[in-house]
Amino acid sequence: MSDSIIWRKLEHPGHEVANLTQKEKSWELSGTAIFSYEGSPCRIDYSVICDFSWSTKLVNVHGTMGTQKVAIDLEVDADNRWFLNGTALPILSGCIDIDLGFSPSTNLLPIRRLALGIGQKSEVNAAWLHFPSFELKVLPQTYRRDAERVYQYESAGGSFVSTLEVNDAGFVTDYPGLWQAESEKNTP
Repeated sequence: MSDSIIWRKLEHPGHEVANLTQKEKSWELSGTAIFSYEGSPCRIDYSVICDFSWSTKLVNVHGTMGTQKVAIDLEVDADNRWFLNGTALPILSGCIDIDLGFSPSTNLLPIRRLALGIGQKSEVNAAWLHFPSFELKVLPQTYRRDAERVYQYESAGGSFVSTLEVNDAGFVTDYPGLWQAESEKNTP
């Protein structure tokens, strides 16, 4: 099974393509974002490996932002301890999801993992890869399922709130003011 989507970035010129692929014992979410930020071209490739319960296990983010190189390799152990290039990151301990701050793709991870019913909500702490600094921080988030394909998303204690429309796979199709799906495909 695989799903793919192409988004158009609304706040800056750019696009992103993402793929979700079911492996033998895991899920892989991978993609490439190409966009302009403050006049600099950016290309960021990423891969997120999750177990079958949608818990993040490996994250690779590589690319460029202008002349700055980006190379981030994260690993998460069975106790939800995070490691950046082999070095422990105690601040992220207990986080289950990665949130790539430059992409709408990783909203899919808690949406799939939580499997909320309509009217239900849940709070999570995500390991947030902030853009444009590429610093890793804990980001408290709330997801509330308002309809079959509609979620209210809040982060940072409600300082950011958005209504996300998603497709059957869980990919965001409309992230108001930030991203809009242009094309999507599902392959059984």
